[in-house]
Formats: sequence, structure tokens, C-alpha cells
Amino acid sequence: MTSSRVLAAGLGVVVLWASAFPAISVAAPDMGVIGLSFVRLVVASAVLVFAAPFLGVRFPARRDLALVVACGFFGMTAYQLLLNSGELYVPAGTSSIIVAAAPLVSVGIAAIAFKERLSVIRILGSLVAIAGVLLVCLARAGISLSGAVWIIVAAMVVQGVYHPLSRLLLRTYSAIEVATYAMVAGTIMTLPVVPSGWTEIVSSGPEAWVAGIYLGLLPSALGFVLWGYAVARLPVVASTSLLYLVPAVAVLISFLWLGEIPVPSELLGGAVIIAGVVFISQGDRLIGRLRRRPTPASPTPISERLHS
Repeated sequence: MTSSRVLAAGLGVVVLWASAFPAISVAAPDMGVIGLSFVRLVVASAVLVFAAPFLGVRFPARRDLALVVACGFFGMTAYQLLLNSGELYVPAGTSSIIVAAAPLVSVGIAAIAFKERLSVIRILGSLVAIAGVLLVCLARAGISLSGAVWIIVAAMVVQGVYHPLSRLLLRTYSAIEVATYAMVAGTIMTLPVVPSGWTEIVSSGPEAWVAGIYLGLLPSALGFVLWGYAVARLPVVASTSLLYLVPAVAVLISFLWLGEIPVPSELLGGAVIIAGVVFISQGDRLIGRLRRRPTPASPTPISERLHS
């Protein structure tokens, strides 16, 4: 039975990761795309490196460094830059709904690169999720957001690439270790572009700095620590299901914090995306359970009972 402490940690991650979307909308216009990415990654890396000895984080083996670099680039550097850029124009709630489709990309990569079997259920779930993404992307096309929406789609894609790459590292390292490696690697790979955004960093107002530091401390650093704690103690189905709550909570926080009102077709698209992701991640398991369920014994015919 799942303890209330573990469940609270999982729900805390949902709230923290959902709150990141409106926090980006607050910080990015003032601090800039590059500045916010750098500040968030530096703060998160500093906290995780400081906590590393207490969390039992080991140094990665040399043979795994290329994979660590790839995780840092896709999961941190590219994702942060793309998401921050897109949220300059796309509402936070909309962004969270699109990013929720990242497992769609992960499934495709797993099938192509790792030769994982794509069942009919997963293919159907992928088609459903794609339909939901298109519905969300077209929901605000009349407000000239279509170009920026595709930047968020690109952020979703690189996040989807990160998941199967990180899964390779998770065979050897803990979730906290993988998060620390990726965060530090992502910070280092962001350094070359920092001079382009330095002016915006130093001229940012206090509200942007508070939002930027919040993103590094809570959704990034604390969020990954709590997630590692929860994943180690929750069944896979439970931990995956919790992530389905992120876009819904993000839409609610964006409404309360920023006054964003979602377009009805966005909400419908979000529901379609989540339905598709549920099919992708849980469909085979549910079908397997149904097949293993014993069928009730058929009643003995009356004629046989009369002759017994």
C-alpha cells in the first residue's frame, strides 16, 4: 500500500512541474530566452551538486559520458531554449498541453532505435495523441500563434528524445543521478550562447529573477529529487498516471496566476492527447489483464445433470 508521504511527494512533483509553465511566461519576456535558460540551469545544477554527496550521487563512468551529454543537450539545453522561446507567444497552459505528448516521440524512438515492438494498441494511441496535438496547435491559429506553437512542438520532440536516452542511463544509475548529470551537462552546453543574452540577464527586474530562481530551485532541483523518491517507491503505473495530471494543473495555475483562459478546443485537444498517451503507456497492460482474467464456467446442460 502506497504511503501518504510517497503519494504527497508525487503530487508535489505534479504541482511543481505544472507551475513551471506560468513561471516561464513571467520570466522569459524580461530575462530573455537564453538568460532564463542559463539562470534556471545554473541554480538547479548548483543545488543538485551540493546535495549530491547526501543523495549518494556517484560520478558517471567514462563509457557513459556520451549518453550523459546527449541527455543534457536534449533534455535540458535544447528543451529549455525552445520552451522559453515558444512561451514568449504561446500561453503557458497551451504549452503544457502540447508538451504532454512527449511520450509519443519516445515510443517512436524506442521502436526505431531500440527495435521495441509497436503493438496495435500503441499505434492507435499514437494516432490519437497526434490528433490531439494538431487540435491544440490549430486552436489559436487565428491569433497568429501558429508559428510559435511549432516551437513548443519542437520542445515536446526534444523532451520525447530525452526520455528513452535517460532510460538507458537508468539501467545503471538512480533517477537523481541521471537528473544531476543531465542538468550539469545541459548547463555547460548553454554557456556558449550566454554572451548573447547577458545584457538581458543583468538588466532583468526582480519579478523575472524571482521566477527564474524559483524555476531552478523548485520545479528543476526539488522536483527531480521528489520524483526520484516517488518513482523508487511507487508502482510504474501509479507514477506514470501522476504525470497525466501536469497539463490539467498547469492550466489551472495559469488561470489563477496569469488569468489565462483556455480555448475550449485546447481543452478537448488536451483530453485527446492524454487519452492517447494512456493508450500508449497502459494499453498493452490493460489488454493483457483482460486476457488473463478467468472466464466464468459455463453451466452444465440440463441433460447432463439429469443423467449424472
